[in-house]
Order: sequence, then C-alpha cells, then structure tokens
Amino acid sequence: MASDRRIQIIGSDAGGTMTDMFFIDQEGDFVVGKASTTPKDESIGFWESMVDAAEYWDIDWGKGATRFLPQVQSCVYCGTSTLNVLLTRKGRKIGLICTKGHEDTLLHERARAIHAGYSVPDKLHQVTHIHNEPLVPRRLIKGVTERITVMGEAVIPLYEHEVREAMEYLLARDVEGIVVWLLWSYLNPMHEIRIAQIAQEVMKEKGVELPLYLSSQICPITREVSRLTSTLLHAYSADPARKQLMSIENKLKDSGYKNPLQIVLSSGSLANIRHPRLHEATFSGPIGGVMGGQYLCKVLGIDNLVCTDMGGTSFDVGLIMGGEHVLSREVEIAHMIFNIPTVVMDSIGAGTGQYLRINPETQRLEMGPESAGADPGPVCYNMGNDIPTIMDCCVINGILNPDNYLGGKLKLDKGLAYKAIKERCADPLGVDPHDLSEGVIDLINLRMREHVKTVTAVRGFSLADYHLVGYGGAGPMFLAGYSDGLPLKGVFTVPFAAALSAFGCTATDYVHRYQKSTVVFLPFGSDDNTKMQMGFLLNMGWEELEKTAMTEMMEEGVPEERVELEQVAYVRYMGQMEDVEVDSPIKRINSPADMDKLIAAFEEKYTRIFFRVARQPEAGYQIMELGIRASAVKPKPLIRKYEMEGKTPPQHAYKGEREVYVKKEWHRALLYDMDELRPGNEIDGVAIIEAPSTTLFVPQGKRVRVDDYKVLWLEEKR
Repeated sequence: MASDRRIQIIGSDAGGTMTDMFFIDQEGDFVVGKASTTPKDESIGFWESMVDAAEYWDIDWGKGATRFLPQVQSCVYCGTSTLNVLLTRKGRKIGLICTKGHEDTLLHERARAIHAGYSVPDKLHQVTHIHNEPLVPRRLIKGVTERITVMGEAVIPLYEHEVREAMEYLLARDVEGIVVWLLWSYLNPMHEIRIAQIAQEVMKEKGVELPLYLSSQICPITREVSRLTSTLLHAYSADPARKQLMSIENKLKDSGYKNPLQIVLSSGSLANIRHPRLHEATFSGPIGGVMGGQYLCKVLGIDNLVCTDMGGTSFDVGLIMGGEHVLSREVEIAHMIFNIPTVVMDSIGAGTGQYLRINPETQRLEMGPESAGADPGPVCYNMGNDIPTIMDCCVINGILNPDNYLGGKLKLDKGLAYKAIKERCADPLGVDPHDLSEGVIDLINLRMREHVKTVTAVRGFSLADYHLVGYGGAGPMFLAGYSDGLPLKGVFTVPFAAALSAFGCTATDYVHRYQKSTVVFLPFGSDDNTKMQMGFLLNMGWEELEKTAMTEMMEEGVPEERVELEQVAYVRYMGQMEDVEVDSPIKRINSPADMDKLIAAFEEKYTRIFFRVARQPEAGYQIMELGIRASAVKPKPLIRKYEMEGKTPPQHAYKGEREVYVKKEWHRALLYDMDELRPGNEIDGVAIIEAPSTTLFVPQGKRVRVDDYKVLWLEEKR
C-alpha cells in the first residue's frame, strides 16, 4: 500500500534519450520510472521520471512528494549536463595564463588526441581528419615568464609585471573565468599560487570578481597536456553545469528532501554536487550500469562479468574482473584526452535509434551512425521523423508491442513504421520489408557480438571465464541475438534492466579519489637507507592528500569517524611508459621492510596483468604518482531472495500471443508479464516477456529461467 511505503533511496540516470528513475523502499522493493531527457533543463526530465515511477506504486507525486521525500536517505543523480556543454561548445569564455613559450599547446594538441574518436579510415585521410577547435581561442591565451624544473626547482623567477599585464589584457576582453597552467606546477605550485594572488589584486582594483582555476589544485598530476585540458574542462563546462545540479537539488528540497544531492563520478564512486573537481563527473553516463553489474556479482557470487548496455544511441561494454571494475586514468571524448579516472567502457554506435538509409551511390543499406534520439525519435513515435530506424524494424516484426511501450504511455505507430521501411529501404532493394527488418536485426546483433569478443580478446581474456548481463532499454530485446554463439558461463538480465544504470548509482559507495605526482626512484638492490629516503617522499605525499581528503569529506557533510582512507601508489619498472595502480598494504613506510611490502604488492599485481615472464625487477622501480581513496559507506539497495516455486508461470503472468517474424516466417509467440513471473518459472521460446520499460525476446531453441533473486537467465533449451 502506498500509505505504508517509505521511499529510502532514489537513483536517476539521464541518458541521451531517456531519463531512468529508480525508487527503493524500506523492504528493498523497487520500481522503475522513465521520461524523456530534457538537456536544456535536466530537472524537468528528472521530475517527470519521478512522477512516472511513483505511478507504479499508486502515488500521486504532485501531492505525495512532500510526504515521501523527507524520508529519503540518499538521492543519486547521473546526468549529462557537463558533457552536453562540452560537446556543443557552449561553455564559459575562459582566459588562460600559461608558461611563456607554450601558448600554442592547445593548437598543437597531443599526438594521441588528434586521432581520438576517429575510425581507422578517417585517421588516415586528411579530408576526413579535422582538428579540434580549442576550448580557449589563441587570442585569450597569455604567456608569462617563469620556469619550474622537472625536479620542482624554480630556476626562473615569476615575472610579476607580466602577470599584471596578462590579467589586464584578459579582463579587457570580458572573460568569465581564468585558468592558470604552468609547467611542472604539480611538483611546486609556488608560481601558480602567486599568479592567483596577483590576479585577485588586479580584479579588486578593477572592481571585477571572476573564478580562478589553478591546474596544481584541480589536477595536480603529470601529463602536461591532459592536465591542461582537464583544468579547462572544469572551468569551461563542469563548474557552470553545477547550476543544473543545484536546480535539481533545490527542487527536491522544496518538497522536503533533507540531504545533499549526490552525483556519480567517472571513477564509479559518489560525491556531493559541491565536489570541488566536478569535471570528474563528466563521463559518468554509461558507467552506472557497470557499478550495478559489480553489485550483482557480489549478490550472485560471480567473479567475472561482461556488462552490455544497449540504448537508443550506443552499445556500451564494460568488464568486471575478480569482482572489481577496471579503471583508466585518462579518457578520450570529443577528440580530446582528459586526465580523469574513469571506469573503462568500450562503445560503438549500435542503438535502436540508428537511422537506416540506402546509399545512393552503392545502393547498399547503411546503419547510423546518427541516431534519432528522443526528439524526433523513431518513425513509430509519429513525431515528424520519416527516416526508419532499428526500433521501427522491431515494431513491424512484432518483437516490440506498440501498445505497451513505456507501459502504454507512448503508443507506437506500426503502420507508419512499415510505410517508411518499405518506401525508403525495402522497395529500392527489391526485398520484403519484414525480411529487410530481420536482416537489420541480425546485422546489429552481429556487430554487437563482435564488439563483445573484441573487448575481451584485446585484453587477453577468454569469454569462457565470464558471465554476461544485458541491460538498457533495448538490451534484453537483443540479448539472445548478440550473445548467441559466445562461449560464456551464463547469460542473464534483470527485471529492472532498463534502469540498471540508475540502480548502479544507488549501489556505489561515497568515494573520493585524490592523486598527486611525485618523483621516486628505487634502483634494483637498493640499500635500507635509500628505501627509507624514498619512503619519506611517499609518506609526505600521502599525508598531504589525506589532509585534503578529510577536509573535503567533512565539508560535504561526512563525519570524520565515518571516513576510511586507503593509500595508493602508481608503480612501474624504470623505463616503462605506463604504471600499475597498487593498493598499498601499509599506511606508511616506517621501515625498509614496509617498502619491500609495497614493491611485493606491485610485483603480484603486475604478474596478474602481464604474467610472470614479463617481470623485470633488475630494471628498478619508479613511482611517479600517489593516490588516496577516501570512502564512507552509504545506504544501498537490497536485492531480495525469494522462495523457489514451480516451473510453470502463474496464470495471471500470461498475457496472450503475438505474431513475430523470425527466420523468414511468422511464429506465434507467447506473451508474459515480467513483473508477474515467480522464482523457479521457466519459459521456452518463442516467447516475449514484457515489462513497462523493457522487452525480453526469447527465440526458438532458448529458454528463460527465473532464479531465487528473480534474475532471468537465458539458456539453451534442454
């Protein structure tokens, strides 16, 4: 009953097409809501998805929000506002002060960055290879004389008169924020700090107040170009996007919500929306599903999992290995590289909104890469689009119920979809529209299947060691197709597949990551004195990061006694280009034996990644970066375990039959309500299992088995 229910956790994921909402009550029961994403004001889509979720619990959210929101313990939001600002280049007008002689760094780009995001043919041909428009135009970049060395020594003093001239120049051009980026400032920030002091003096004289962003504070780690782009990202789009998040929080608090709104960081952890490095949340969109997959691994006792997310625009694949997600310290987006710890995801354009067109020159059918998105959407939406999409193929072939899309809130026009496919694609090729649609579905399944194989193969892993979960609004509908023939341990989906990303947001801990560059060399066979000298440098770095971590966590409302600190070192063999993230087995290096323990932890992890024969301890060890993870446990959802029942689904779960076109002929598919299936139920294909927000298609030769967590396992029919 709605009157007895208490909503305790809320999670939301705003994708490019839909905003998913996830409510969890005091018993661990949950409900999923959906609404169209509203990029111009994300609070609208956020609130509408809450209204949709509340309806399934018979709650009038217009009247009930003020009763339910005061009881909510945590509300987590994963949005796209920062990314949208970056992609559309509609951010702040930023001025940049840098080391003299490096004013053209943004124009030079980074060797890898100029190819980031391009296909192989586009990388090779100058006609299709277009350089980025820099986030800061050259006319708003001023260099000042100074130099810090690679060892952190100031060998050329800061020319303070040049700083004043640069500030006056930039202020005269009406910049809205100023970034300071000096070479090697992460080792010694004295010049950046002095520039900030002078800048404040000049602004006070001019009666102006602008935000200042120091790279040594925003991103105090090595890799100069990505340190610059990361600091610019924060100033250009992340900090302004905070207004969107504040509007959502204000809307919640107006209805009685008492706690700060939380956001998902790209590393898969949570932070308050007042997080000082908000750019770390820029690329968090697809990673909620991976965090949800990681939580499912713990519940189901799975070590390795392939997480596959299919929506309207893309097909995203992430890996869980040994129960943990994989992190990268850099991310590529919009043809730029940013120094942001990010859960590794590999994406291709393979969403249900992809356009289908006949190439006029080759007379071949082409899919994408453009997507219809939520506006105007596929042809079947009847919102003005006349170019068919993959979703239209699913509608006319009977896989998707035109009367039950989004729980019946949006009626799909099957006739309009058929007409568009026939006239634009089938007739020019001289084929039947249903045959063409089946071919399109087979082709998109092939693309996704090959992508899954590639993601694991390039990392040297065997699919035989992995389970696979399919989620996203379209994931279950295509799951049988793209998993077919893969040598997996098991394939499954969940009743809340459409909102697994939103669920994942609620299943993560409150974690902040802090990183700092250092210079530590430990030659092979080092004596105890050398080990202690290098250990002193590590201890200093960790202590500095811990102070910052505790200050920020407490400022965000986390009590000191709830904060746990974990020390991290990024270790490599001398001469290598990449390092390995190592969780330190000790808090401090207090003896030579402590340093030996840290190196042993590196050797063990290096062996797991690259095998024993790749080790080269005789080269010595190098630590160029340190880290701290500050975490606090928060309320999480509970996936309930149920009593097993019989194999036959209850009568009220059966919804009837529908004609489905598969393998060039029509089949009578049995229809079931996903929410009404019971643990122990088994359903043989051809069948379609429907939920308001997703559809699971079970082809001939396959079977679905519901386990005691109501997880739906897709298996070969015995």
